[in-house]
Amino acid sequence: MEAKAILRHSRVSPQKTRLLADEVRNKPIGDALRMLNLLGTKRARIMAKVLNSAVANAMNTGMVDVDNLYVKSIHIDEGPMLKRFMPRAQGRGNRILKRTSHIAVVLDEL
Repeated sequence: MEAKAILRHSRVSPQKTRLLADEVRNKPIGDALRMLNLLGTKRARIMAKVLNSAVANAMNTGMVDVDNLYVKSIHIDEGPMLKRFMPRAQGRGNRILKRTSHIAVVLDEL
């Protein structure tokens, strides 16, 4: 049986987070969490929280063995962008896009 967790509007870039998601996909949950804790970056901490939430959702149903869970799929989608301006020379302004992402994790039993 599958367990799911979704985090929306996370203030991490989707492009950089997808690189991390590719490393964790199709791994047992223990190995995935261990690897994310060793990295120590902001997006690794956020992804570990989402994985822990999915494990808690699986435990809540009570129909799965938590030791046999693996990361079936992770989807990193783009969220809304915060648009900011930075002043530049001669009265101009450059746009800065602060990107957000939606992280969806699906766990399944081996």
